[in-house]
Amino acid sequence: MTQKLWTNIEKYFIGMIGEDAVLKAALKDCKKAKLPPIGVAPNEGKFLQLVAKMVSARKILEVGTLGGYSTIWLARGLGEGGKLITLEYEKKHAEVAQKNIARAELENVVEIRVGDAKTTMPQLVNEGAGPFDLIFLDADKEGYTRYFEWSLNLSHNGTVIIADNVVRGGEVLKARSKDAGVPGIRRFNKAVTKEKRVSATPIQTVGSKGHDGFAVILVE
Repeated sequence: MTQKLWTNIEKYFIGMIGEDAVLKAALKDCKKAKLPPIGVAPNEGKFLQLVAKMVSARKILEVGTLGGYSTIWLARGLGEGGKLITLEYEKKHAEVAQKNIARAELENVVEIRVGDAKTTMPQLVNEGAGPFDLIFLDADKEGYTRYFEWSLNLSHNGTVIIADNVVRGGEVLKARSKDAGVPGIRRFNKAVTKEKRVSATPIQTVGSKGHDGFAVILVE
């Protein structure tokens, strides 16, 4: 099994996934703006959309907007009258995302908040913005444990929390990895394992983004 094979299989299924011109344009704009190529792959984007539909999501929270590619997928899964709040640390990323979201004609559905999610998530709690039906974590891995804890405060029974990039090419097995994100993911794993209010499982993935995976967490 090789990276080339994984990528080719992903391309083979692109018709099933249904990545349209708006989503492709969003990726082009992200590249043009020199944003880091760390967003979700098309198949994961479609997966997020399907999960949103399966749980009949009316309120979605995304932690880590980047250029808005995953945001568009998620927002398209909202039920009628739904809303998505997405949190982004970098102002430049948020500006790119805003343009991509407007092109997708979702500006009335999506609200971007700029700032450190360690601050903006507590603000959402204080505002009574929750509970959210679906929460997607895809920001700095160092903060995953705190994002998870705040997510619980923004959830109800049945909320689905999806945390991306938890396998990291297998580096998560190493207590002393050169991957700076690994310590945060390992702490996050322990926190989820100990949390009695949730049921969770990791899903390993391979594709154009290499070997990685995400955790699916159900608040019970």
